[in-house]
Amino acid sequence: MLKFSIPQNIIVDYGGVSRLGTYAAELTMTNVLIIADPFLADAPLAKQATDSLDAAGIRHTMFTDVKPNPTAVCVDEAAELFNGNGCDSIIAIGGGSSLDVAKAVGVVVKYGGEIGDYEGMNTVPGPIVPFIAIPTTAGTGSEVTSFSVITDEARNYKLTVGSKLLLPAYAILDPGVLATVPARVAAACGTDAMVHAIESFTNTVDSTFSGMYSLEALRLIGKYLRRFYARRDDAEAARGMMVAATMAGIAFESTRLGLVHAMSHPISAFFHVAHGEANGLLLPSVLEFNALADKGQYELMHEALFPDVEYAYPEDFIDEIRSLLSEIGIPDSLEAAGVDRETFPAVIGQMTKDAMASGNIAVNPRAVTPKDVEVIYRAL
Repeated sequence: MLKFSIPQNIIVDYGGVSRLGTYAAELTMTNVLIIADPFLADAPLAKQATDSLDAAGIRHTMFTDVKPNPTAVCVDEAAELFNGNGCDSIIAIGGGSSLDVAKAVGVVVKYGGEIGDYEGMNTVPGPIVPFIAIPTTAGTGSEVTSFSVITDEARNYKLTVGSKLLLPAYAILDPGVLATVPARVAAACGTDAMVHAIESFTNTVDSTFSGMYSLEALRLIGKYLRRFYARRDDAEAARGMMVAATMAGIAFESTRLGLVHAMSHPISAFFHVAHGEANGLLLPSVLEFNALADKGQYELMHEALFPDVEYAYPEDFIDEIRSLLSEIGIPDSLEAAGVDRETFPAVIGQMTKDAMASGNIAVNPRAVTPKDVEVIYRAL
């Protein structure tokens, strides 16, 4: 069976943040909780957003205590602020963490309880509060995906809530917001987008429609990622990467992902490694593992990402991936990612269990056993 849908509005609008009030009014928002990355609290971007809301007569409260790999406690705090100020809607401005928190808050303020009560697929009972997403990174695709990933610190575990009801009504892509993104964030998020496109294209789910988005995302990433990493104020490169990230998000929204994501979430949960960097750390090893199941996808991905480099074998694609990751500073070892190698072996067993519990394992192109996961972890 084949399913594919793009149920929300995607708006590519350079300077769109300054027109946020117009978009919010279209959704009849009257009292908004803005959930934003911490650095935005006093940033010009936040002022653009609030000035536009003020001009439209829309009240607003801002929550900025969002950390990478956001926690259930963060969701509870934001929900309390929403309820305490009588808010009726949410605008998320930030990276994937802020967007994930916004989705989770949209659930708990509408239906009560804690976000862990909704773990799993299709457990959200109905529509969440009106929600606009404005990504400030080019990578996560969270603005077009129906998942919220939240860390349960008590268990060192990332829980996932999945439902089409989490999708924002509007996803506003404003490439201008990327001009001040740090180079390391640009690299990590660009890597995340690349992994989304690769895993959505190679996994076992029918990619008849989604594959077009995956390959176009890879083409744009191949063309623009290095340029964007070098200069985030390169408007053409910023737009290309933002569109690529959204296309990759559209692709994996229909197909899910694979072994990289199944294994990277435990690394982030236990060692607080940025999600995109954890993905990049694992990607070459997983590509090698999955190469036995290649049905010609590696060559197509190589042509999209590296059109000027000859391809003969899957190893050619993997070598170019390694080179690209190195060029943009993605860690290639546990030490480079800030992980204590002495501590790492003690938690491999639990990380393996958590990885095997991921729904992404089931759609990985090559069948995966716990031993396979453990071997890859130990080889990092």
